[in-house]
Amino acid sequence: MISNESSREQWGSKLGFILAAAGSAIGLGNIWKFPYVAGENGGAAFILIYLVCAAIIGLPVLIAEVLIGRTTNRNPVGAFKLLSGSKFWTAVGGMGVIAGFIILSYYAVIAGWSLGYIVEAIKGEFNNFPEPAQAGEHFNSLVGSLPWIIGYFALFMSLTMWFVLSGVQKGIEKGSKIMMPVLFILLIILMVRGLTLDGASEGLEFLLKPDWDHVNAQTVLIALGQAFFTLSLGMGAMLTYGSYMSKKDNLFTSGFQIVILDTAIALIAGIAIFTAVFATGLAPNVGPGLIFHTLPVVFLKMPGGYIFAIVFFILLTIAALTSAISLLEVITAYFVDEKRWSRKKAVYVFGTVTFLIGLPSALSFNVLSDFHLLGLNFFDLADYLSSNILLPLGGMLLSVFVGYVWGFDKALIELKRGAEKIFERYPLFIKLWQLFVKYFAPVLIFLVLLHSIGVF
Repeated sequence: MISNESSREQWGSKLGFILAAAGSAIGLGNIWKFPYVAGENGGAAFILIYLVCAAIIGLPVLIAEVLIGRTTNRNPVGAFKLLSGSKFWTAVGGMGVIAGFIILSYYAVIAGWSLGYIVEAIKGEFNNFPEPAQAGEHFNSLVGSLPWIIGYFALFMSLTMWFVLSGVQKGIEKGSKIMMPVLFILLIILMVRGLTLDGASEGLEFLLKPDWDHVNAQTVLIALGQAFFTLSLGMGAMLTYGSYMSKKDNLFTSGFQIVILDTAIALIAGIAIFTAVFATGLAPNVGPGLIFHTLPVVFLKMPGGYIFAIVFFILLTIAALTSAISLLEVITAYFVDEKRWSRKKAVYVFGTVTFLIGLPSALSFNVLSDFHLLGLNFFDLADYLSSNILLPLGGMLLSVFVGYVWGFDKALIELKRGAEKIFERYPLFIKLWQLFVKYFAPVLIFLVLLHSIGVF
């Protein structure tokens, strides 16, 4: 055993880890992006391709990332340093910490909007917007207000800090055990409501009818990227969460359960949203604007829409919060492990620093809207740098590390802990995992990287 886990905080149960890891994976993108992308790229045909991509990239890389964390009981920097002793690979771990830090800085801005829209829903503001254009104007006026956008950004960061400050078991795990079931229940309620609306069948057809005419090489690349990004891979979150796991836990079953939860919630959210959108005769092809421009009008036109609007933005905020917690934990774990800071100091310092770094992203919608660097405002630049470059690069290098640097001889010894029965009964699973991590994942994630930066 490489490291002593007795001195490090651990999850109180396997369920706690799965819910926390699924919470990390399930974020704002699951609620609107996955269903919309699926509908625009062949519906059920895209979903089938996505599931294949999740099986050959998402699940194997997820298991590999969590395995590194569990083996070393360290943060991304410490884990790569311990397993390789190389400055280069230590820097790769550092890149994961930086990616998580950048993502949180602008992700919390969007999450603040969701938090603010809970209040907007409670106030009944949506009753004033019979058309998406009017709802869009209201949204623009809100994000153009410095007190509104910065205030909710600060409030959301404070909530994130509070959970991480409480520690792994008492904060992250306890919070996940409450928030994830609540999120699931709220989604089910919204889905049932959507299915009972007149015209809901058109929404189901948009999302679930296979349309192979929309499937081409570009579709496969989009599915590959979605399978990679939706599981929070390449940013150190899964590695950090894995570092709090017991050696007795089965990584294969844990990884499978996380992927299933992530995909199931994305599909349920899609059914809930698009049945309602089509039932009210509104356009589904508005991308990010669907949440803040279209859905307020959808809720206005729905019977009982006032309550369902509140419910929706609460669940959206919960999804954002579980992801944000994992991102702040990556940074916190690094300073606790490597710099011997107290958790309290690390959370207060880097929660505050994240907020300050995120201010230019928040101001990109008002006072800094005309400031551009490389043709992008601060918000878009942070998003592009992290999502299009750092994450796929980190995921690709992680696969290369496990397959060629750390090596399967050592990795399989650690992977077998807690998964002895799978090694005995299903040796093919082990062979496929090695095959996908060593050969498929690096090549396919490299294609995702090239596609993300616009090479093709």
